[in-house]
Amino acid sequence: MPYTDYKCFQFAFDSGVAFVSINHPPINLLDEVLSPELDRLGRELETDESVRVIVLQSALPDFFIAHSGLGRVGAASKLVSHTRSFRLTQMIGERFRNMPKVTIAKVEGRCRGGGSEIALAADMCFAALGKAIFGHPEVAVGLVPGGGATQRLPRVMGRARALEVLLSCNDFSAELAELYGYINRALPADELTPFVEKLARRIASFPAHTLAHVKAAVDIGAFGSLAEGLLVEAHESDLSVASEVSQARVKEALKVGAETYEGELEMDFLERLSPAG
Repeated sequence: MPYTDYKCFQFAFDSGVAFVSINHPPINLLDEVLSPELDRLGRELETDESVRVIVLQSALPDFFIAHSGLGRVGAASKLVSHTRSFRLTQMIGERFRNMPKVTIAKVEGRCRGGGSEIALAADMCFAALGKAIFGHPEVAVGLVPGGGATQRLPRVMGRARALEVLLSCNDFSAELAELYGYINRALPADELTPFVEKLARRIASFPAHTLAHVKAAVDIGAFGSLAEGLLVEAHESDLSVASEVSQARVKEALKVGAETYEGELEMDFLERLSPAG
């Protein structure tokens, strides 16, 4: 049976639209459980001819996807190969971008780090005013984003604003994210779901092959060199993970509240990190 044996997702299908709800409590951490399931799900959706539009949302009110799990940093090798290769989060994002279907991220909670990278990889992203929060905290713990952010953010908001997002490690409200071009638009919380569902069903009513052709044509203009950029990002991210300074800083972040429900709500644990030497 299709779409079975998933621990982290709930599904609803209607008129060519797949509504996919992430349900990996407490914070939808993009970890060793959620990441491979999201990869498998992308492969399954890509080949499902009954699906024309995918809406990726969360079953948890406070989190879309918190970020990528930090536990992998401590287990990473300190030796980095000179042969560049794509990261799993990059490949997941590229599958959602390249599949001949329309992908929409509906964000109502925290969407940081790897979660932001998944949302950025979707064809469109809509967010709830007063609820959705976007950001990239990786630099604060000594890491380089490795799921596409360094390549996608400059393309949607320009170099200067992308550097502000990546280097400040600040949270960005849905309102500011819309202003910066981070997302398509921000809507009042009670209007978000009806808007996205109406848009998804409208797009799904159009010929499937035209959706695929338009995506392919637009991507040539928007992402002509994205694959090369992603390889550079992945390599630089691997180098940061291999750093003893970064590994120590990740351990410290975990001790002062990272990946806990309360700590991830406002990410104030970043203020408790030791000043970088």
